[in-house]
Amino acid sequence: MLKQCEGSHAVAEAVALCRPEVICAYPISPQTHIVEGIGEMVKSGELKNCEFINVESEFAAMSVAIGASAGGARAYTATASQGLLFMAEAVYNASGLGLPIVMTVANRAIGAPINIWNDHSDSLSQRDCGWIQLFAETNQEALDLHIQAFKLAEELSLPIMVCMDGFILTHAYERVDMPTQAQVDAFLPPYEPRQVLDPADPVSIGAMVGPEAFMEVRYLAHAKQMQALERIPQLAEEFKAVFGRDSGGLTHTYCADGVDGNDGAETIVIAMGSVLGTIKDTVDEMRKPENGGHKIGVLGITSFRPFPLEAVRVALANCKRFVVLEKSLAVGIGGIVATNVRMAVTGMGLKGYTVVAGLGGRAITMKSLTGLFDKAGRDELEPLTFLDLDWNVVNNQLEREKLVRRSGPAAEAMLRDIGAVAARNY
Repeated sequence: MLKQCEGSHAVAEAVALCRPEVICAYPISPQTHIVEGIGEMVKSGELKNCEFINVESEFAAMSVAIGASAGGARAYTATASQGLLFMAEAVYNASGLGLPIVMTVANRAIGAPINIWNDHSDSLSQRDCGWIQLFAETNQEALDLHIQAFKLAEELSLPIMVCMDGFILTHAYERVDMPTQAQVDAFLPPYEPRQVLDPADPVSIGAMVGPEAFMEVRYLAHAKQMQALERIPQLAEEFKAVFGRDSGGLTHTYCADGVDGNDGAETIVIAMGSVLGTIKDTVDEMRKPENGGHKIGVLGITSFRPFPLEAVRVALANCKRFVVLEKSLAVGIGGIVATNVRMAVTGMGLKGYTVVAGLGGRAITMKSLTGLFDKAGRDELEPLTFLDLDWNVVNNQLEREKLVRRSGPAAEAMLRDIGAVAARNY
């Protein structure tokens, strides 16, 4: 059924259609509307046989989800930014215990300084925690990925983060195709846990494991992620058969491979999340003959963990260069996604560029991207580029710190330089 709704509400309805039995809720922008929406459905009776638990913190939310999942319930929660960091210990416990929890991460920058806008620094900070991470480009895909996530998580007994860009997707109203309960039931079977706490058959979970077995336990998590590499594209095909649309998978290309009347791309831009829409619009304009007929295409990554090394390698097999546009920064080295991409193309002789963009919600415009991609096509980019960075502001602060020992907080000083003030918390 076609429906115009906010992205958060679309996800809330999709999660409800998956028949969760325990929802653990703690509000943090920009995911709050998701758990509020589910809470309203539980209260009204629209979502039956589900316990909605208001907890006192994000750490408690994940802890309750762990307990619920270990007790045999289909469990769900959502978080963002500092909330994900606050639950980090429990996040590792969930994957270490092999519990199939599904969690929405409404991607938001991590402070300090405080910033509520979108980038990918929160979920990418947990890239090695053992959770599968799936990134949505649109609200339709966010909706669809949650349905697929419950099935994949429960097949492998492994937790999954479905990542959607905060505000850009969560608070955007657009048309989605909302599935029926019958469709979801046909795709997602009732939850049958691989492990469950049973008073009649007591066991310990999370017990101490010493050097004699810890490495093997950790490897098991890796082995399950390798299983997910095979299962994710299969689930996308199964999903298409039931719901009639392509959604999910490991990666997807656009104007990259010489099909659909397009010339093959010499330059391929790689990204995750909603920015792919802006990149595709830019590519469409640049490929027009009147704009130079640039041979440029796009590779969108849906599955960041497990990382699809072979799929990326195949997608880049016929290009000359790639540009990784990422909304996160590994301080001291540069790119996070780009590091994974470079692993995929080892030995292929491709030129690669890392572009850090959109941190803290800074707009990524077609104008900036056009100049960036044009420069990349001429191989004039630096290996690491910061899109639309105001070098005057940065250099002024560096000079200030060189001259004045007590130069004060850098963020506030730079805001003064550009004539802005820091937001106050009331």
